[in-house]
Amino acid sequence: MGTKKRIGVVGTGLIGRGLIMAIENDSELEISRILTRRNIETMQSFPSSTVLTNSIDELIANSDLIVECSGDVLYGTDVIDQAIRASLPVVTMNTELQVTTGSYFARRGLITEAEGDQPGCIAALRENVLQMGFNPLVYGNVKGFLKLDPSREEMEYWSGRNGTTLGMTTSFTDGTKVQMEQVLVANGLGAGIAQDGLLGVACETAHEGGVQMAEQAKKVGEPLSDYILSPKSPPGVFVTAEIDERHKDALRYYKMGEGPYYTLLVNYHLCHLEILKTVRRVLAGGGILLNNGEHPRISAAAVAKKDLHPGDTIDRGIGSFEVRGVAVEIARNPEHVPIGLLSQAVIRRPVSAGQILTFEDVELPPSLALNAWLEIREGALHAVAQ
Repeated sequence: MGTKKRIGVVGTGLIGRGLIMAIENDSELEISRILTRRNIETMQSFPSSTVLTNSIDELIANSDLIVECSGDVLYGTDVIDQAIRASLPVVTMNTELQVTTGSYFARRGLITEAEGDQPGCIAALRENVLQMGFNPLVYGNVKGFLKLDPSREEMEYWSGRNGTTLGMTTSFTDGTKVQMEQVLVANGLGAGIAQDGLLGVACETAHEGGVQMAEQAKKVGEPLSDYILSPKSPPGVFVTAEIDERHKDALRYYKMGEGPYYTLLVNYHLCHLEILKTVRRVLAGGGILLNNGEHPRISAAAVAKKDLHPGDTIDRGIGSFEVRGVAVEIARNPEHVPIGLLSQAVIRRPVSAGQILTFEDVELPPSLALNAWLEIREGALHAVAQ
């Protein structure tokens, strides 16, 4: 057996803990360092606690590959910047970071989102259907429930019940997570969006919703990235596609329906357990599964949930009770503030509920993430102008 590959993990939350336990049981990989901002002395019961560190330099010096799953856009951006500078490949499970600053790194090194969360699972499914000869028209995400402006009381109840953080629970419920996921899918897979905020087709089954969106995709002449709202469908992802009509009889026999659109559904996504597939892919030279691309067309804008007033502060936009994220075309909304940048932000002028926040509306502290976005925006607008 050869030398085990050294995997450095950034983040000690739900995903990080699960990934670390999975790697502990892997015969070809080992946890080299785990980067955390917590007090290590209080974490003796954490998996692989002997390799915990608060030092980014120590993480990088002892790793062959970095997995970033902190869930924090600004912090993760700073860590990935150092990893890319050290020529380390980076695997993320951090959609929020990918759609905010991922394109900055896509121009500088190897960064890929992992299979496991919906965007990576859609990318893997796309590879599968392309190999069978299908032509994808819809890259779809299955959502069972949304409430655009949930109360704090509701979110505290469900976060406690599900064992997730308050912010995570809120971003799942108010649509921010699914909007950001489909932004990453659109940019990474060369798809568009039907409208700002996506369609979010309400339907009984994935195929029913997929067909509606496939017809829209045919009209606009490009695949669409979107989601369905289907309480009875299993959580997962799907691709609705077309194929050479000569396969119609066989596909009918295979219980795929009458066509001309066929929906291929994966009815699970196992998050931390599936990250290892992407880690192995990268280490074997398989390259990028999915990232935000070098010249993204779509972004996740911050939209006010309520009236905001000068002096109001937003500690963290994603999962907050002040704003939610909405997919928008960058060219049509060049001054929007990506929700991923809202950290310790101060409102400068009145913003009405439902309004997209612009850079004139908020004061943001200096950060690499902010500088990265401004570079990304300039490149995106230049690409549209060409």
